[in-house]
Amino acid sequence: MTDTSIVSHAGIAYANHDGVELLGDLYLPKGAKAAPALVAVHGGGWVQGARSAYQYWGPYLAARGTAVFAISYRLTTKTKMFPEAVQDVLAGVQFVRGKASEFGVDPQRIGLLGASAGGHLAALAALSGKKFLGGYPRDAFASISTEVKALVGVYGVYDLVAMWTTYQLQAPENNIQKFLGAPPAENRQLYFDASPISYATFANNKIGVLLATGTQDDLVDPKVHTDAFQLALKQAGVFVRPCIVHGAPHYWMNDPIEEPESYAGFLAPRLMRFLAEKL
Repeated sequence: MTDTSIVSHAGIAYANHDGVELLGDLYLPKGAKAAPALVAVHGGGWVQGARSAYQYWGPYLAARGTAVFAISYRLTTKTKMFPEAVQDVLAGVQFVRGKASEFGVDPQRIGLLGASAGGHLAALAALSGKKFLGGYPRDAFASISTEVKALVGVYGVYDLVAMWTTYQLQAPENNIQKFLGAPPAENRQLYFDASPISYATFANNKIGVLLATGTQDDLVDPKVHTDAFQLALKQAGVFVRPCIVHGAPHYWMNDPIEEPESYAGFLAPRLMRFLAEKL
């Protein structure tokens, strides 16, 4: 059944970086004039995943008044992709702000939403300021601000040394090392620069943050990532709202929201309340 309260546009090209055309799917409230908007970043360990992960959240949020631009970004396949993946996300924010009047979006009310590796990229894009800007001066909206009003991180990765250690223990391949191009012992500064927790500072405390995680996440340890990030943000004076999903493992954001007892369904009303307050 088609939802007549929303308008969606699939596969919009938002930037071209190093010969790669970057695409996004746009979900708009029908008749939007000044809607808040979220740039949504999928997960997949920096090596896989697709923007279709937001096929349920896009329509759900748009039907309730919040536009969503779910983006693709360059994945780590043959070579490292930091900071390139972050620069792709920043370009997504610039695109939505640059097209705000055309889309019926309020350019002052743009936020970032990300899950897992997407939570990492969204958090870096939201908090790192101008650190990763300037790599693509030919982008149509390269001069436009990347500032966002809100960040929603769902079982995100916020400390890359900690995640590197997890991969060393659990996985045949270390996705963090592939993504960054070096182990911590070779370049600790690289890991500091790539970790969102490094940007939990007073200068960044105007943003509103929602951090969601499951109690049974066996890949991204909530204590090491979400709890530590939340504490650091609070110490910097950031408004942070936790959403703890009891019994939830890793990777459920792409499940149908309307399923009875679904983890996504538990997050949904809490996310709506956060957006109403902070975006």
